[in-house]
Amino acid sequence: MFERPRSGERALLVRIGLGRPPSKDELSEFEALARSAGATVLGLITGTRRTPDPRLFVGSGKAEEIREQVRSLGADLVLFDHALSPSQERNLEAFLQCRVLDRTGLILDIFAQRARSFEGKLQVELAQLKHISTRLVRGWTHLERQKGGIGLRGPGETQLETDRRLIGNRIKTLNARLDKVVRQRETTRRERKRAAVPTVTLVGYTNAGKSTLFNRLTGSQAYAADQLFATLDPTVRRLDLPDARHALLADTVGFVRDLPHELVAAFRSTLQEAREATLLLHVIDAADPNRSERIAQVNEVLRDVGAGDLPQIEVYNKVDLLNEVPHVERGEDGGVRRVWLSAQTGAGTDLLIAAIGQFLGPELIHRHIVLKPEDGRARAKFFAAGAVLSEKMLPGGAIDLEVSMPRRAFEALCRSEQLDLEEPDKTCAHSDAFLQSRGSTSWVG
Repeated sequence: MFERPRSGERALLVRIGLGRPPSKDELSEFEALARSAGATVLGLITGTRRTPDPRLFVGSGKAEEIREQVRSLGADLVLFDHALSPSQERNLEAFLQCRVLDRTGLILDIFAQRARSFEGKLQVELAQLKHISTRLVRGWTHLERQKGGIGLRGPGETQLETDRRLIGNRIKTLNARLDKVVRQRETTRRERKRAAVPTVTLVGYTNAGKSTLFNRLTGSQAYAADQLFATLDPTVRRLDLPDARHALLADTVGFVRDLPHELVAAFRSTLQEAREATLLLHVIDAADPNRSERIAQVNEVLRDVGAGDLPQIEVYNKVDLLNEVPHVERGEDGGVRRVWLSAQTGAGTDLLIAAIGQFLGPELIHRHIVLKPEDGRARAKFFAAGAVLSEKMLPGGAIDLEVSMPRRAFEALCRSEQLDLEEPDKTCAHSDAFLQSRGSTSWVG
């Protein structure tokens, strides 16, 4: 009877192409995933099958080849770049006499190492528990003694049911805690919207340089390294824009091919940063020969989380590796579609900031408004926003304020103070009686 060892990092990699040979890109990414998890890669076995084998995923001949390599190389575990069913994983362990881990389990292990925040640890634990809940039987094979006979009766199934119940209770607890975190994040987002602060979110394939670009744009010191999933927890910092404006820049977890559904579900609050963004910066490794596939894979994940229709600017990073000059590409409408830059050297980041400013740049209004005597709180908020250029008292207690501020912030303030933009008898209505523009209206960006 095979007993799973508690440790071991010497790994043999297996990648089987279904219907076609595996590509070099798939193999190199799989090896990078294994090394990111801390594995010592001893070798790589490839092959091609039309369909997976129901019992071992690979055929009997390929399984025998893998077993021989495990013995000759002294491997502690075999990593499959596929999603294995619980029975396939259990059968492979019994046949190979070593630990077997599929792609989902491998990515979950990397995430468990990277999580630093309380929320991130909860999300990873939840995903891990959901993943292993269907694989408990393999860990208690030595207790499965229900066939009868002297010395062969035991509490195996009882122990398994106890484990399932404990895991189920833990999952309920984690879901409750994460729901609380989600509510807290939603409260923060509502405050951002109320304050009319736009959010720009970095998305992209893992190791495209999102964290390096995040540090370059915000001057922060978020962890960045040349490895897959170098950062996991979302980070939000202030981004200064032209004309003394600012936005919030959010760095999110990187995407990857065949991202496990357990992670997409568990990281719903993290990915909510992408769903609620005003603008997405899709960071792309310009030096990646398979960047077109990477772009399609990221857009697919964005659609899965409900962010597929949000506006985005493609940021082609690492142009220093291509000897490319930083530049901007615009669409037919004149809007920025792509920015080529180097986050490592900082070349071209000014172009990106200008592009963000152009996209987010709300109409800067400069006009006189008339506040009624009962609108004293609105007056205080205009002053707090630094928007008041001059103030004049009018007959009857009304106040004439000369303000200059972004239209988005202006309209948000009017809404918060219930100053109807449409009704002409209210101060913030767009009518000649109350909104008398005495200056030119301009666009910034």
